[in-house]
Amino acid sequence: MLMKPLHGSRGFTLLEAVIVIVITGVIGAIVAIFIRAPVQAYFDTVRRAELTDAADTTMRRMAREVQSALPNSARIAGGGQFLEFLPIKTAGRYRAAAIPGGGGDPLEFGVSPPDNSFDVLGPAIKIESGDQIVIYNLGIPGADAYEGTTSSRRPAAAFGNSLGTVTFTPGAAGFPFASPGSRFQVVNTPVSYVCQPNSANPASGVLYRYAGYPIQPNQPATVAALDALANVSKTILATNVSDCAMTYTTVAQQHLGLVSIYIALTKDGETVQLRYQVTVDNTP
Repeated sequence: MLMKPLHGSRGFTLLEAVIVIVITGVIGAIVAIFIRAPVQAYFDTVRRAELTDAADTTMRRMAREVQSALPNSARIAGGGQFLEFLPIKTAGRYRAAAIPGGGGDPLEFGVSPPDNSFDVLGPAIKIESGDQIVIYNLGIPGADAYEGTTSSRRPAAAFGNSLGTVTFTPGAAGFPFASPGSRFQVVNTPVSYVCQPNSANPASGVLYRYAGYPIQPNQPATVAALDALANVSKTILATNVSDCAMTYTTVAQQHLGLVSIYIALTKDGETVQLRYQVTVDNTP
């Protein structure tokens, strides 16, 4: 039996295929135009959120540490790019007078030989090797913890986790000034925040934290000077730093200090700027 050829079924012609391709391309281009802006905005928002989070985390950490600074120990160098201070590890009040009827170990001033211990009024404290006892640090000649162990700072001589009596090395003389509030602080090593911005290439701009190095009479004002100090530890707090500045001002009548921190982080053309102001208690 003979089969009749089927003339009703055929494929696309080349012209029809080209027309479909062109129409699909036009539709794709139109869709891309409308979708590009929201997608780009999404990526911009994500990048801005990442920069904001990085800057805010950095600022909060710096603020927490600065608030623990020894009174009158904050100092600025390098045009506002170096901030140094002595963090307080613990603090308390010393016995300023003997117990009526005798007893107790008060801290005496201007005696010979110089006094080298005192009772802690209140909870016992922890003192570790390398800790320094500071009394009435005014940040001026003769009462400056940075000057050395002949001013308002003395090395601790006894260590323990729960001490009711503090013993220190008095040196040739005892502490020069008594604290009106009978306060003492315990410090160990300084902390420096060092900002190295780069507006031309923000990816190479860095904010460093230095710690663990010995107390210096003069504030280290270069990265090379800090890197050369013994036992120094160096960590990166923030990258992509395009600008930064730190200032420190005092209000003598109110025994307060104000540390202002500004930082700008830049990445892929997006810049986030934050400013923090931290109040420091300068009551020694």
